[in-house]
Amino acid sequence: MGLLQSFKDLAKSAAEHEADEIRAATSARVSMTEPLHDRAIGQVCGVVRSVTMPARANVPVLVAEVFDGSTSVNLVWIGRRRIPGIEPGALLSAQGRVAMKRGIPTIFNPPYALLPRS
Repeated sequence: MGLLQSFKDLAKSAAEHEADEIRAATSARVSMTEPLHDRAIGQVCGVVRSVTMPARANVPVLVAEVFDGSTSVNLVWIGRRRIPGIEPGALLSAQGRVAMKRGIPTIFNPPYALLPRS
């Protein structure tokens, strides 16, 4: 590592360092060569940033925001209030058809796998 790279690393914020770590951890597990497109099958691997239950009329919905180091994807499970293991900080991979909801890539009821953090 050169001196210039050391100065660049010192200038990075904590969020940028975290994104670099997540990108390194996820790129080794899933190769995401193409960006997620509307109505296409997509695969994502990343860290769960947040888990929410938006208020819906009599329908439970669980939303997990997954960050892969560069972009966020919402994973939505309809009919679920809680899924064991889906919590902030968990590393997971998921696959499914992508829908763009308010400009955010969203995958509904995806099959997923919880991954060990190394």
